[in-house]
Amino acid sequence: GITGQNSLIPLAGPANKQGRIVADNIIFGNREKYTNTFGNAIAKVFDLTVAVTGANEKTLKAENIPYLYTIIHPSSHATYYPSALQMSLKVLFSPENGKILGAQCVGYDGVDKRIDVITAIMQKGGTVCDLKEFEHSYAPPYSSAKDPVNMAGFTAENILSGKVKPVYWNEIENINLNRVILLDVRTPEEFKSGTIPGAINIPVDELRQRLNELPGDKEIIVFCRVGLRGYIASRILTQSGFKDVRNLVGGYITYSLATAKQDNPDKFDESYDTGLSPKVLNLSVSSSPRVEKITVDACGLQCPGPIMKLKNEIDRLKEGDVVEVRATDPGFYNDVLAWAKATNNEVLSLNIDKGIVVATIRKGKEKAQTETIKSFENDKTIIVFDNNLDKVIAAFIIANGALAMGRKVTMFFTFWGLSVLRKRKAGRIKKNFIEKMFGWMLPKGTNGLKLSQMNMFGAGPLLIRWLMKRKKVEALENMIEQAKRNGAKLVACQMSMDLMGIKKEELIDGVEVGGVASYLEASEHADNNLFI
Repeated sequence: GITGQNSLIPLAGPANKQGRIVADNIIFGNREKYTNTFGNAIAKVFDLTVAVTGANEKTLKAENIPYLYTIIHPSSHATYYPSALQMSLKVLFSPENGKILGAQCVGYDGVDKRIDVITAIMQKGGTVCDLKEFEHSYAPPYSSAKDPVNMAGFTAENILSGKVKPVYWNEIENINLNRVILLDVRTPEEFKSGTIPGAINIPVDELRQRLNELPGDKEIIVFCRVGLRGYIASRILTQSGFKDVRNLVGGYITYSLATAKQDNPDKFDESYDTGLSPKVLNLSVSSSPRVEKITVDACGLQCPGPIMKLKNEIDRLKEGDVVEVRATDPGFYNDVLAWAKATNNEVLSLNIDKGIVVATIRKGKEKAQTETIKSFENDKTIIVFDNNLDKVIAAFIIANGALAMGRKVTMFFTFWGLSVLRKRKAGRIKKNFIEKMFGWMLPKGTNGLKLSQMNMFGAGPLLIRWLMKRKKVEALENMIEQAKRNGAKLVACQMSMDLMGIKKEELIDGVEVGGVASYLEASEHADNNLFI
């Protein structure tokens, strides 16, 4: 259908269609002719589904057919609906007119219908613009408002129209870093977790304010996780006068997967530490009545939700009992290994089944008294100076994560951070004029907090809270209560309270009042001191 050359084709569908044409032509004369086939094929590889249609990149190169391609990593359906799983979709197209030349898709769910749709459009001689306009049946369990097929069309059209210049993963290794700037526009946390060697980090939200850090006489290659933020960054740079800007197609996910080590001989070394127990577990409760096994469903929860839920269940069990946890958060696969190691528990099995991480953990021995002194050196202290909603959420996510790992956490609230601890309604409290002015201007509790970026006259915090609810992230108020229940020590700075006229009666329950010595005493036993 694309090259006109002989090729190996799955015959189930084409042969049956040809059989019907033969039968009709025998009876009614040679009126019908079999047109062509695009080699639409699909296979199940363990839990993954792999599907192809049309020509792949290797075939197009062999036939000297010019092409461009786009790669996206969308979810199988709306992410706020449970069990949304990532897929990878690659669409190849003509650089002249955008005609679709082929597509490949890999994922756990929804792969077949995306490839079938693209094949149907190819049969009509369609282009990537037809992918943009494809109308799909939408409901959150089945797709997103912009289906992956639409998104492939949007990104391909951006390349075809010149809105963005593409660079592909296999071109990165040949670049000269003396002439090219590799710009990672993800967050600093993402940057620290892994990036392309030689890259610098300027988050896309800070890019407009930091344009002066980039040279105007060098080519700039921007990238993010999947390509969207990279596209936004490339548009910002182009509109700001930078002449040679390209965006990494498929983002860091594509680059890291394509350049990752593909063999694993070292994994068969007996000394290789997988983090899993070498013992074989017999999960039969009946054969060992003293061992309890429970199942925890953490599907749909975002980090650190699965770890917190696991920690709460482990605390209720006795030594030797077993917990099986199921979570859809991909990061849980690595998090549970680190958590178990830090908390003296034992990971007995860990695998991914259709995009769901399934971990089996056996509760270990409680740490001996001699280990308690050592554990103090792993405490965490957090200074909460700011009263921006996003920063306070980050502070309590870190705090709850540390508590889940069995660490002691002290949070020291000073200056504007005291707003977080205020009650919404504290009753009548006697204050002088200055104290009343501070009380009037400062937010009363978490509901009045603003965003540090994109506050949008108060619409930003409402949007963030709505997104947190849809994505099943605990509300800030719940995070605070969770931290208190798990033993976090919340300390309000006495000096700041005196300066700003905040009285102890205004503070929520469970808050201590202390000075800098209280914080410093806690920090003496901490290996991390954060200022937020």
